[in-house]
Amino acid sequence: MDLNALEDFRLVATHGGFGRASRASSRSKATLSRRVADLEEALGVRLVERGMRSLELTEAGQLLLAGTERPMRDMVDTLAQVREGMASPKGRLRIAAPLVFSQLALGRLAARFVANYPEVEIEAVADDRMVDLVEEHFDVVIRINPRKDSNLVGRCIARDRLVLAAAPSFRLPRKRSDKPFAVPAVVTPSYRDGETWTVRDSRLVIEPRPVLRLSSLLMARDAIIAGAGVALVPRSMIGGAVERGELTVWGEVGEEVELWILHISRRLQSPKVRAFVEFMSAQYPDGAFTI
Repeated sequence: MDLNALEDFRLVATHGGFGRASRASSRSKATLSRRVADLEEALGVRLVERGMRSLELTEAGQLLLAGTERPMRDMVDTLAQVREGMASPKGRLRIAAPLVFSQLALGRLAARFVANYPEVEIEAVADDRMVDLVEEHFDVVIRINPRKDSNLVGRCIARDRLVLAAAPSFRLPRKRSDKPFAVPAVVTPSYRDGETWTVRDSRLVIEPRPVLRLSSLLMARDAIIAGAGVALVPRSMIGGAVERGELTVWGEVGEEVELWILHISRRLQSPKVRAFVEFMSAQYPDGAFTI
Protein backbone atom coordinates (compact mmCIF):
# COMPACT_ATOMS: atom_id res chain seq x y z
CA MET A 1 0.00 0.00 0.00
CA ASP A 2 1.21 3.52 -0.84
CA LEU A 3 1.66 5.42 2.43
CA ASN A 4 1.50 8.68 0.52
CA ALA A 5 -1.99 7.75 -0.68
CA LEU A 6 -2.99 6.94 2.90
CA GLU A 7 -1.71 10.31 4.12
CA ASP A 8 -3.60 12.08 1.31
CA PHE A 9 -6.79 10.28 2.31
CA ARG A 10 -6.29 11.45 5.89
CA LEU A 11 -5.69 14.98 4.63
CA VAL A 12 -8.95 14.97 2.65
CA ALA A 13 -10.93 13.31 5.43
CA THR A 14 -9.77 15.64 8.22
CA HIS A 15 -10.42 18.76 6.09
CA GLY A 16 -13.78 17.52 4.89
CA GLY A 17 -13.19 17.80 1.16
CA PHE A 18 -10.71 17.91 -1.70
CA GLY A 19 -10.87 21.70 -2.11
CA ARG A 20 -10.09 22.51 1.53
CA ALA A 21 -7.39 19.81 1.64
CA SER A 22 -5.85 21.26 -1.52
CA ARG A 23 -5.74 24.78 -0.07
CA ALA A 24 -4.28 23.52 3.19
CA SER A 25 -1.55 21.44 1.58
CA SER A 26 -0.89 23.36 -1.67
CA ARG A 27 -1.48 20.11 -3.58
CA SER A 28 -3.83 19.97 -6.53
CA LYS A 29 -7.35 18.64 -6.14
CA ALA A 30 -6.70 16.29 -9.06
CA THR A 31 -3.70 14.73 -7.32
CA LEU A 32 -5.58 14.27 -4.07
CA SER A 33 -8.57 12.76 -5.85
CA ARG A 34 -6.38 10.34 -7.79
CA ARG A 35 -4.51 9.25 -4.65
CA VAL A 36 -7.75 8.55 -2.77
CA ALA A 37 -9.11 6.63 -5.75
CA ASP A 38 -5.89 4.58 -5.89
CA LEU A 39 -6.27 3.77 -2.20
CA GLU A 40 -9.87 2.69 -2.70
CA GLU A 41 -8.79 0.48 -5.57
CA ALA A 42 -6.03 -1.10 -3.50
CA LEU A 43 -8.42 -1.83 -0.60
CA GLY A 44 -11.35 -2.81 -2.77
CA VAL A 45 -13.79 -0.57 -0.85
CA ARG A 46 -15.23 2.93 -1.23
CA LEU A 47 -13.85 5.31 1.37
CA VAL A 48 -15.64 8.58 0.50
CA GLU A 49 -18.93 9.60 -1.04
CA ARG A 50 -18.36 12.56 -3.34
CA GLY A 51 -21.27 14.99 -3.34
CA MET A 52 -21.70 18.20 -5.32
CA ARG A 53 -20.74 20.41 -2.38
CA SER A 54 -19.59 18.06 0.36
CA LEU A 55 -17.72 14.88 1.00
CA GLU A 56 -18.83 12.18 3.40
CA LEU A 57 -16.80 9.28 4.70
CA THR A 58 -18.23 5.82 4.25
CA GLU A 59 -18.24 3.41 7.16
CA ALA A 60 -15.00 1.93 5.79
CA GLY A 61 -13.55 5.43 5.48
CA GLN A 62 -14.41 6.27 9.07
CA LEU A 63 -12.86 3.02 10.26
CA LEU A 64 -9.67 3.66 8.28
CA LEU A 65 -9.38 7.24 9.53
CA ALA A 66 -9.86 6.22 13.16
CA GLY A 67 -7.44 3.30 12.89
CA THR A 68 -4.61 5.23 11.23
CA GLU A 69 -4.72 8.50 13.15
CA ARG A 70 -2.30 7.57 15.92
CA PRO A 71 0.06 5.34 13.85
CA MET A 72 0.44 8.05 11.21
CA ARG A 73 1.03 10.71 13.84
CA ASP A 74 3.62 8.48 15.50
CA MET A 75 5.26 7.89 12.12
CA VAL A 76 5.51 11.62 11.43
CA ASP A 77 6.99 12.19 14.90
CA THR A 78 9.46 9.33 14.43
CA LEU A 79 10.64 10.64 11.06
CA ALA A 80 11.18 14.07 12.59
CA GLN A 81 13.20 12.52 15.43
CA VAL A 82 15.32 10.56 12.94
CA ARG A 83 16.12 13.72 10.97
CA GLU A 84 16.96 15.69 14.08
CA GLY A 85 18.87 12.81 15.70
CA MET A 86 21.08 12.24 12.67
CA ALA A 87 22.03 15.89 12.34
CA SER A 88 24.99 15.47 14.72
CA PRO A 89 27.39 12.57 15.38
CA LYS A 90 25.94 10.15 17.91
CA GLY A 91 25.43 6.46 18.54
CA ARG A 92 27.76 3.46 18.34
CA LEU A 93 30.59 3.55 15.80
CA ARG A 94 32.07 0.11 15.01
CA ILE A 95 35.62 0.17 13.67
CA ALA A 96 37.86 -2.63 12.38
CA ALA A 97 41.59 -1.93 12.16
CA PRO A 98 44.87 -3.83 11.69
CA LEU A 99 46.39 -5.26 14.85
CA VAL A 100 49.57 -3.18 14.87
CA PHE A 101 47.81 0.11 14.10
CA SER A 102 45.28 -0.67 16.81
CA GLN A 103 47.99 -1.40 19.38
CA LEU A 104 50.14 1.60 18.54
CA ALA A 105 47.68 4.37 17.72
CA LEU A 106 43.96 3.59 17.74
CA GLY A 107 43.38 3.74 21.49
CA ARG A 108 44.84 7.23 21.73
CA LEU A 109 42.99 8.44 18.64
CA ALA A 110 39.67 6.94 19.73
CA ALA A 111 39.93 8.67 23.11
CA ARG A 112 40.60 11.98 21.41
CA PHE A 113 37.64 11.49 19.05
CA VAL A 114 35.07 10.72 21.76
CA ALA A 115 36.34 13.72 23.73
CA ASN A 116 35.31 15.83 20.72
CA TYR A 117 32.07 13.89 20.13
CA PRO A 118 30.82 12.69 23.54
CA GLU A 119 27.57 11.28 22.10
CA VAL A 120 29.50 8.73 20.03
CA GLU A 121 30.42 5.36 21.52
CA ILE A 122 33.33 3.63 19.77
CA GLU A 123 33.65 -0.14 19.52
CA ALA A 124 36.99 -1.03 17.94
CA VAL A 125 38.09 -4.50 16.83
CA ALA A 126 41.77 -5.24 16.12
CA ASP A 127 41.83 -7.76 13.28
CA ASP A 128 44.16 -8.28 10.32
CA ARG A 129 41.63 -10.28 8.28
CA MET A 130 39.37 -8.82 5.58
CA VAL A 131 36.21 -8.11 7.54
CA ASP A 132 32.88 -7.69 5.73
CA LEU A 133 31.47 -4.30 6.73
CA VAL A 134 27.87 -5.18 5.87
CA GLU A 135 27.62 -8.71 7.27
CA GLU A 136 29.63 -7.90 10.39
CA HIS A 137 28.01 -4.50 10.96
CA PHE A 138 31.12 -2.33 10.86
CA ASP A 139 30.78 1.37 10.08
CA VAL A 140 34.38 1.93 8.99
CA VAL A 141 37.49 -0.14 8.44
CA ILE A 142 41.15 0.89 8.41
CA ARG A 143 43.29 -1.09 5.96
CA ILE A 144 46.86 -1.16 4.75
CA ASN A 145 47.28 -1.08 0.96
CA PRO A 146 43.65 -2.13 0.34
CA ARG A 147 42.71 -3.74 -2.93
CA LYS A 148 40.08 -2.01 -5.02
CA ASP A 149 36.54 -2.74 -3.87
CA SER A 150 33.58 -1.23 -5.71
CA ASN A 151 31.48 -1.50 -2.54
CA LEU A 152 33.81 0.69 -0.45
CA VAL A 153 34.90 4.31 -0.66
CA GLY A 154 37.36 6.26 1.43
CA ARG A 155 40.67 8.01 1.44
CA CYS A 156 44.33 7.47 2.16
CA ILE A 157 45.09 9.08 5.52
CA ALA A 158 48.81 8.32 5.93
CA ARG A 159 51.84 6.67 4.36
CA ASP A 160 54.75 4.67 5.73
CA ARG A 161 57.82 2.80 4.46
CA LEU A 162 59.06 -0.72 5.08
CA VAL A 163 62.72 -0.81 6.08
CA LEU A 164 65.29 -3.46 6.88
CA ALA A 165 66.46 -2.98 10.44
CA ALA A 166 68.71 -4.80 12.88
CA ALA A 167 70.61 -4.24 16.10
CA PRO A 168 73.97 -2.41 15.69
CA SER A 169 75.74 -5.70 16.40
CA PHE A 170 74.59 -6.90 12.96
CA ARG A 171 76.85 -5.18 10.49
CA LEU A 172 75.47 -3.96 7.18
CA PRO A 173 77.31 -5.80 4.39
CA ARG A 174 79.75 -3.37 2.81
CA LYS A 175 80.30 -5.24 -0.42
CA ARG A 176 77.50 -4.69 -2.93
CA SER A 177 76.68 -7.62 -5.18
CA ASP A 178 73.79 -9.02 -7.16
CA LYS A 179 74.28 -12.20 -5.17
CA PRO A 180 72.08 -12.28 -2.04
CA PHE A 181 73.69 -12.07 1.40
CA ALA A 182 72.36 -14.74 3.77
CA VAL A 183 71.42 -13.11 7.09
CA PRO A 184 69.64 -14.42 10.22
CA ALA A 185 66.14 -12.98 10.05
CA VAL A 186 62.99 -12.48 12.10
CA VAL A 187 59.99 -12.96 9.84
CA THR A 188 56.24 -12.38 10.12
CA PRO A 189 53.31 -14.14 8.39
CA SER A 190 53.70 -12.04 5.21
CA TYR A 191 57.08 -13.70 4.55
CA ARG A 192 57.20 -16.51 1.99
CA ASP A 193 59.98 -19.09 2.07
CA GLY A 194 62.60 -18.40 -0.57
CA GLU A 195 61.90 -14.69 -1.01
CA THR A 196 64.66 -12.09 -0.87
CA TRP A 197 64.66 -8.48 0.31
CA THR A 198 66.15 -5.91 -2.05
CA VAL A 199 67.14 -2.54 -0.66
CA ARG A 200 65.92 0.34 -2.82
CA ASP A 201 68.49 2.43 -4.68
CA SER A 202 71.29 -0.06 -4.02
CA ARG A 203 72.56 -3.47 -5.10
CA LEU A 204 72.11 -4.94 -1.62
CA VAL A 205 69.98 -8.10 -1.69
CA ILE A 206 69.27 -9.96 1.55
CA GLU A 207 68.45 -13.66 1.69
CA PRO A 208 66.57 -14.11 4.97
CA ARG A 209 67.47 -17.16 7.01
CA PRO A 210 64.54 -17.29 9.46
CA VAL A 211 65.52 -17.85 13.08
CA LEU A 212 62.18 -16.63 14.47
CA ARG A 213 58.73 -16.72 12.90
CA LEU A 214 56.48 -14.31 14.82
CA SER A 215 52.85 -13.37 14.27
CA SER A 216 53.23 -9.72 15.27
CA LEU A 217 55.39 -6.89 13.96
CA LEU A 218 55.70 -5.63 17.51
CA MET A 219 57.25 -8.95 18.55
CA ALA A 220 59.56 -8.79 15.53
CA ARG A 221 60.70 -5.31 16.53
CA ASP A 222 61.46 -6.40 20.08
CA ALA A 223 63.28 -9.49 18.80
CA ILE A 224 65.65 -7.56 16.55
CA ILE A 225 66.34 -5.04 19.32
CA ALA A 226 67.40 -8.07 21.37
CA GLY A 227 69.79 -9.06 18.57
CA ALA A 228 67.94 -11.97 16.95
CA GLY A 229 68.55 -10.83 13.38
CA VAL A 230 67.29 -8.51 10.66
CA ALA A 231 63.60 -7.84 9.99
CA LEU A 232 61.36 -5.99 7.57
CA VAL A 233 59.35 -3.49 9.65
CA PRO A 234 57.53 -0.15 9.19
CA ARG A 235 59.80 2.85 9.71
CA SER A 236 57.19 4.48 11.97
CA MET A 237 57.43 1.57 14.41
CA ILE A 238 61.17 1.84 15.07
CA GLY A 239 61.80 5.60 15.13
CA GLY A 240 62.35 5.69 18.88
CA ALA A 241 64.58 2.61 18.85
CA VAL A 242 66.75 4.14 16.10
CA GLU A 243 67.09 7.40 18.03
CA ARG A 244 68.16 5.49 21.14
CA GLY A 245 70.76 3.55 19.16
CA GLU A 246 68.99 0.23 19.67
CA LEU A 247 68.46 -0.33 15.93
CA THR A 248 70.08 0.65 12.66
CA VAL A 249 68.27 0.95 9.33
CA TRP A 250 69.82 -0.81 6.35
CA GLY A 251 67.50 0.75 3.80
CA GLU A 252 63.99 0.88 2.38
CA VAL A 253 62.33 -2.10 0.71
CA GLY A 254 59.41 -1.99 -1.71
CA GLU A 255 56.92 0.77 -2.36
CA GLU A 256 55.15 3.09 0.05
CA VAL A 257 52.69 1.55 2.48
CA GLU A 258 49.34 3.36 2.46
CA LEU A 259 46.91 3.52 5.36
CA TRP A 260 43.29 3.93 4.23
CA ILE A 261 40.01 4.52 6.02
CA LEU A 262 37.06 2.96 4.17
CA HIS A 263 33.29 2.86 4.52
CA ILE A 264 30.28 1.73 2.50
CA SER A 265 29.09 4.78 0.58
CA ARG A 266 29.42 8.54 0.26
CA ARG A 267 25.67 8.91 -0.29
CA LEU A 268 23.68 9.67 2.88
CA GLN A 269 26.78 9.08 4.96
CA SER A 270 25.94 9.14 8.66
CA PRO A 271 27.34 12.10 10.64
CA LYS A 272 29.32 9.80 12.96
CA VAL A 273 31.10 8.16 9.99
CA ARG A 274 31.70 11.49 8.26
CA ALA A 275 33.08 13.00 11.46
CA PHE A 276 35.43 10.06 12.09
CA VAL A 277 36.77 10.08 8.52
CA GLU A 278 37.47 13.82 8.74
CA PHE A 279 39.03 13.40 12.18
CA MET A 280 41.36 10.60 11.07
CA SER A 281 42.42 12.50 7.95
CA ALA A 282 43.39 15.48 10.09
CA GLN A 283 45.71 13.40 12.30
CA TYR A 284 48.39 13.11 9.61
CA PRO A 285 48.38 16.48 7.77
CA ASP A 286 51.73 15.87 6.08
CA GLY A 287 50.73 12.34 5.03
CA ALA A 288 53.42 10.62 7.12
CA PHE A 289 52.30 8.01 9.63
CA THR A 290 53.83 8.79 13.00
CA ILE A 291 53.22 7.09 16.33
